[in-house]
Amino acid sequence: MVWGGTRLAELLRKPFELNKKIGESWELSGMQKNLSQAANGFLKGNNIEELVEIYMGELVGEKVYEQFGVEFPLLIKLIDASETLSVQVHPDDETAAQRHDAYGKTEMWYIVDAAPDAGIYVGFKQALDARNFYEHTVKNTLTEQLNFVQVQAGDVFFIPAGAIHAIGKGVMIAEIQQTSDITYRVYDWGREHNPTTAREMHLDLAIDVIDYTAGNEYKIPYVSEKNKPIELVNCPYFTTNLLEIDSLVSRPLTERDSFVIYCCIEGALIIDCMGMKETLNKGETLLVPTVIADIHLKPKEKAKLLEVYV
Repeated sequence: MVWGGTRLAELLRKPFELNKKIGESWELSGMQKNLSQAANGFLKGNNIEELVEIYMGELVGEKVYEQFGVEFPLLIKLIDASETLSVQVHPDDETAAQRHDAYGKTEMWYIVDAAPDAGIYVGFKQALDARNFYEHTVKNTLTEQLNFVQVQAGDVFFIPAGAIHAIGKGVMIAEIQQTSDITYRVYDWGREHNPTTAREMHLDLAIDVIDYTAGNEYKIPYVSEKNKPIELVNCPYFTTNLLEIDSLVSRPLTERDSFVIYCCIEGALIIDCMGMKETLNKGETLLVPTVIADIHLKPKEKAKLLEVYV
């Protein structure tokens, strides 16, 4: 990515060359041509679609399988921005289905790391309409209309479809989103005028899906509590909890009828379920099948986890 950095390798030990600019690591993906594979065990090498096809509701939950079939419904990413990303918006389910035969894209961000004074752009300072918006894009004054929010590690943002946004320079996030890669770019900080960095813009597609109302209520307030799940986001597409643990925590999973994803964003731990143990280090992701009744989280050091399910 033209805006990518090196922290996915440096801080999260991803297997990239340290001097190579990498923007995203897709940790758990059901996107066609980018299907995640089991990393170890007797199913090593099988991709997520094959696993769902074999195990169906035992893996993802009966309600999930009925709705999505073999397509895994969530995409988990780690994103490192050494430069500010394009200003963009995502369509909702209805528009994405009509135009692209795809799902829309509602997402949430957990700030894993941030440089001093780094931030994100999300929403408008004041209400606009399509005409105002277009005029600002022509005059290159669009960014003056966007809310800039300074961020630090641990901040959480919910970005529904239709919300205009951009990840700022120096920000690294964990992103939980619908399985969709539909993005409408409307401004790219001048990179769109440079032949070596230019990417397609989508102003014509974006203009009628943007939420033009003013607002900055995208940041999710929460108070963390040790060894207890704290709900960060609960929306129709996913629920995400934060677990900050320094001692053994047991989690019952039977009531959800859903898979559970654990993303380790700090520290390391051992996950013990049904006598099987798996070490989860910072930057790693684990998918727990629905058939697992309960698990035990044993920190090797203080650990922070995102717990995600449908």
